[in-house]
Amino acid sequence: MVARHDQTTDPVLLEGLLQARRGTAFFARKLNELTDADLNGDSLLPGWTRRHVTAHIGYNARAIARLIEWAATGVETPMYASTSVRDHEINFGATLPPIALRHLFDHSAVHLNVEWRDLPAEAWHHKVKTAQGRIVPAEETVWMRTREVWVHAVDLDNGASFRDIPEPVLERLLKDITGAWHTRGTDTGLLIRVTGTDLTCGDTSAENPTLITGPLAAITQWATGRGTHDVEVAGSSVGSLVPAAPKWI
Repeated sequence: MVARHDQTTDPVLLEGLLQARRGTAFFARKLNELTDADLNGDSLLPGWTRRHVTAHIGYNARAIARLIEWAATGVETPMYASTSVRDHEINFGATLPPIALRHLFDHSAVHLNVEWRDLPAEAWHHKVKTAQGRIVPAEETVWMRTREVWVHAVDLDNGASFRDIPEPVLERLLKDITGAWHTRGTDTGLLIRVTGTDLTCGDTSAENPTLITGPLAAITQWATGRGTHDVEVAGSSVGSLVPAAPKWI
């Protein structure tokens, strides 16, 4: 009989699973607050309705579950056959009747949670490949899902904000984004400082950087390309435009 608890005992991984599950519950709450008619409304993502966001989150859970199956069995099971297949899947999902779209989210989330729960402790270290071609241990899938559910809950444009996202998630997300910028060299001359903390990211070697400051939630929102509220350019006059963040994904 399959145990009804996580097979891993790694405290860091268990904490990560908790944040992913809390994020899933938060997304579910914001989704369930929407009427069926509301699903047709625009999300915060250009060109996507709330239907697209919901379909994406549902199919993302299925895709990550395929990676966990890969880790468990050793049989290569890609997240998606191709980028075009992924895009077609989301566009198709956005056309589903409301009840089917909601079931897609609910059932895929439960399926992924069961795959995580039942994965043997040693299998969390098995390598899988992300949709971007990165080779990562299966435990990375927990963070992949965490950022998806928390950020896209905000994208539903139903009252959620980056202030609702736990600080550990925000901090890791900001470090991920600025790390991607650094790898691509798109952060040249851009320094990010989170007020009230000692967290500084970006081009720390620049002699005269453009210094972007603000609270953690606001800075992370800006870094994801989702607004500049409460973000400032240090030393500039009031009302000065904050530059657009470099491309994240």
